[in-house]
Amino acid sequence: MITGPWDVYVVEYARARAQPAASLVHGDGGRPPLDVPYAFVVARSAHGVVLIDTGFLADSGGGQRMAATYGVQEWVHPLRLLATLGLSASDITHVVLTHAHFDHMGAIRLFPGAHITMQKRELLCCIEALALPPQFGFMCDGVDPDDLHGAISAASQHRLTLLDSDKIDLLPGLDACLAADSHTPGSQFVALATPGGRVVVAGDCVYSYRNLALGRDDGQHRPLGSALGSAWGQLHAMQRISEAAGGDKSRIILLHDTERWAQGSVVAEVDGMRVVRVVPPLPGSASLPYANGNCGRERGP
Repeated sequence: MITGPWDVYVVEYARARAQPAASLVHGDGGRPPLDVPYAFVVARSAHGVVLIDTGFLADSGGGQRMAATYGVQEWVHPLRLLATLGLSASDITHVVLTHAHFDHMGAIRLFPGAHITMQKRELLCCIEALALPPQFGFMCDGVDPDDLHGAISAASQHRLTLLDSDKIDLLPGLDACLAADSHTPGSQFVALATPGGRVVVAGDCVYSYRNLALGRDDGQHRPLGSALGSAWGQLHAMQRISEAAGGDKSRIILLHDTERWAQGSVVAEVDGMRVVRVVPPLPGSASLPYANGNCGRERGP
């Protein structure tokens, strides 16, 4: 039984040109450079308006520094893009963060009325990494301390939920799924019930369909080109995501999809950045009910 459903949109808000293919997929050093988009997801239902990640603010502060570090030269303010869906900051009721990197949580302060959910392990590991000596700086790459301050500020306002594991029905038809020791120590992905069946927002647990056995001729998952977790954790996360999507890669939403969400339809474009409606419908939608296999596991007793 579908307990949503959610209407799902991918919002592209930035792009980094000519990025090494090996930064996405381990072993792809011989492939040509790629233009890599940055995106977040909007999901709407009777239960609220949810952002899965938020994008970042490249026009000031730590976000501006991070944009320069990572070669992000094209950027559109997230609120301009939300406006194409008839949404303002005050309409956002919930933010679910896949992980704590700047491009995924750097705009949380735009949504002071939203309740924020992330994995406890992710937040605490980021704080611990920042406290380590400078020799451990690699552990903090991609983390803007200002963003962590934003999360702690939300906690002081009782707007932050920290999860210890999977949370089935965080909201009806929306599951938050722990993918520990994958892209980051406490990454999570999100499974959503839609009118066309389940879709899965992979966060950065998957960069490219070439990471997945579903997208490879050799039938093997391939580790990420850049990650803090182990290859073991990454591949197990990819398997769970594949299973949660019913073995259908068109149901997996990649936030850095170099194909720019070909499984959806473009509903708006702002300065070259696309807003894509992913559902409905999806290929094979009639064959995938939502009842079991949440987070790539059977629902417990």
